[in-house]
Amino acid sequence: MLVTNEPKVAVLGLGYIGLPTAAVIARTGAQVLGIDVDAHVVETVNSGRVHIEEIDLDGLVSGVVARGNLRAALAIEPSDVFVIAVPTPFGANHAPDIGYVLQAATTIATVLKAGGVVILESTSPVGTTEKVAELLAQLRPDLKVPGHCSGSADIAIAYCPERVLPGRILVELIENDRVIGGITPRCARKALHFYRRFVRGACVTTTARAAEMTKLTENAFRDVNIAFANELSILAEGMDVDVWEVIRLANRHPRVNILSPGPGVGGHCIAVDPWFLVHSNPAQSPLIRTAREVNDGKVAHTIARAEALIAQLPGAPIACLGLAFKANIDDFRESPALKVAQAIAERHGPRVRIVEPYAHALPPALAAAGATLTDIDSAIESCPIFIVLVDHDLFKSVPLDERAGKLVYDTRGIWPDQPAPESIAAGLRLAG
Repeated sequence: MLVTNEPKVAVLGLGYIGLPTAAVIARTGAQVLGIDVDAHVVETVNSGRVHIEEIDLDGLVSGVVARGNLRAALAIEPSDVFVIAVPTPFGANHAPDIGYVLQAATTIATVLKAGGVVILESTSPVGTTEKVAELLAQLRPDLKVPGHCSGSADIAIAYCPERVLPGRILVELIENDRVIGGITPRCARKALHFYRRFVRGACVTTTARAAEMTKLTENAFRDVNIAFANELSILAEGMDVDVWEVIRLANRHPRVNILSPGPGVGGHCIAVDPWFLVHSNPAQSPLIRTAREVNDGKVAHTIARAEALIAQLPGAPIACLGLAFKANIDDFRESPALKVAQAIAERHGPRVRIVEPYAHALPPALAAAGATLTDIDSAIESCPIFIVLVDHDLFKSVPLDERAGKLVYDTRGIWPDQPAPESIAAGLRLAG
């Protein structure tokens, strides 16, 4: 029998973070079990395939599954390290929902043993890791749980949020610095030892609460900066000024770095996490709340601008370019592009053609509204109206001579040489 010192690791949740994390850990030689509630996801991973789009992930998963280092299952098994990577959505009034986290902890409790390490990676409200510890103490009174016992604890509990960018997840899981917050300093050190297996960036230890707030702070900071850019874009439109030119020139200042505006803010992080801070203390977070409201409001502004453009050519086919929340990925979570496209489809039905190179089929609500999925070449041939919602590289590659006669609302600034829609609309009406 082969004897190995490699740890057994269970990753709960095989989504956009859980699956890449499980695969990267498995590449180190650890025996990794990925747990998911979706039987299709389990079957897909066990066949060496992936259910999400991420650069190089398919090859990595195929390799570690073939070597026997990664497998997936619906049920938990005893392990040395448990990594929780489940969703943390918000509910009514933007209240954080940590139900999936607590359910994962409940599942872990059934197989947890002395010496085990439990690490929460899901972005969570401040205090969530302590709630996990409290729950484990209730469910496993036979174990000495940190924060709920005197002397040395039997297990370690820590919080270590991911800090990766879709499209670069496999690189950034390894290269980015990690903030590791323990219920106790000893817990943090135990988790640090684990992350040193695969992280080349700096690993900094702190308290669980500080680590939780650090993650929320990072995303709230970005949200506030994007809100400035989005508000600036609305002001520039009213003044008939090219906001992209203004930002390019302003960013030549050595201490100015304005981000790019768009149709809103999407994804499960920036569009969600700031609300966790606001919910914790609404009276003391007016700036963060306002940024969220500005970015959410940009969706309605984009829909209104798109409708004004569409009205110039009644009955004409409409191409909506992109559904993802950012470029070159297949992640539609909280996507403002999807919300805009849905609103346009609900009003114009079969006139709407969706161009999304990272989708094999339309989301059900879009299909039900009568929209159809098409490719960029077909859209160029058949649609005189283009609504650019995502800056996919494929869209950037379309030259001016293929879109010169189009009515274009470019929410991402990918076509700075595009003629003004007013002059094009006048010419099209005369030609008609």
